[in-house]
Amino acid sequence: MLIADVVGYSRMSEIDEARTRLLFHSDLRELFEPRTAQHHGRLVKTMGDGVLVEFHSVVDALHCAVELQQEKARRNAALPPEQRMVFRIGVNLGDIIVEGDDIHGDGVNIADRMQVLAEPGGIAISGTTYDHVKSKLAIGYRALGEQKVKSIAEPIRVYRVVLDPAVEGQTVGARRSRQSLAVLAAAIGITAFLLAGLAWWQPWQPGDGASVATADARPSLVVLPFDNLSNDTEQGYLADGITEDLTTELARIPGLFVISRNAAFTFKDRTSLPSEVSTQLGVRYILEGSVRRAGDEMRINAKLIDSMTNGSMWAERFDGEWSEVFELQDRMVGEVATALKLRLVTS
Repeated sequence: MLIADVVGYSRMSEIDEARTRLLFHSDLRELFEPRTAQHHGRLVKTMGDGVLVEFHSVVDALHCAVELQQEKARRNAALPPEQRMVFRIGVNLGDIIVEGDDIHGDGVNIADRMQVLAEPGGIAISGTTYDHVKSKLAIGYRALGEQKVKSIAEPIRVYRVVLDPAVEGQTVGARRSRQSLAVLAAAIGITAFLLAGLAWWQPWQPGDGASVATADARPSLVVLPFDNLSNDTEQGYLADGITEDLTTELARIPGLFVISRNAAFTFKDRTSLPSEVSTQLGVRYILEGSVRRAGDEMRINAKLIDSMTNGSMWAERFDGEWSEVFELQDRMVGEVATALKLRLVTS
């Protein structure tokens, strides 16, 4: 089975839903359908922004996935950024349940979990897939070790496909330890904050020498308490922790005024319009979102709202492992800073 999913589909739809659907169906018609037929596959169905394809040969499935990503990268290179649709692809070999023209079961579920673990524009495969294809295609692999994935009892071996000719026919790397991931996340975080600080400094530097610390000279933002969408109420502490961490890190960005955690938490478990939050807290921008954790997997959804228009400036979904929570937060801070900077430059 092969499952492909669009990266950042919600954000693209927020900007232009009609064009996003048009781009998706164009890729489906011009790319997925002919490549699937060429490799003897069957396009089972589309699932919102996803595609499910069945193959009789797992080698054909992976070969198709590689060609899809290579062709998509070539097409994207000739397009402006706002028209680039990027996919994650997961491939799995496993048992399925057939009902009419549809298929489901653990084999499909694992393919979907592999898609989540793939990088944007990349491919992730299960251990059963790797065992059958490791010497069949002119590509390389990176081992991620065993991963605990949602709705599957036993951990699954996971590999990412590497298209670099330098590692063709090789399986490189091993899964980083949690300590190494923490070090990497810290390095990414420091870099993100430095770049964000540089980006913010020049656009908001007053021309008359006035202090950038003056509150009314700075954009103002509040991070509302993130919603806990997990069944376990204990995960509410996770949502609160992410809210607090985002508040702290965004407050470090020069030129940005961020409302305190205590003030923001007065809106916890309340349904309020952006205009109400703006009036009560005296802010223009509102960051809100939700957190869902299942085992070692987690998903963070976030949206940045301009209270003056009630419109969404930016929205994104961040998928990863619990061990990567700080890296996900750092990415979110960097993207929020960029979204705000672009709004100020163009306003």
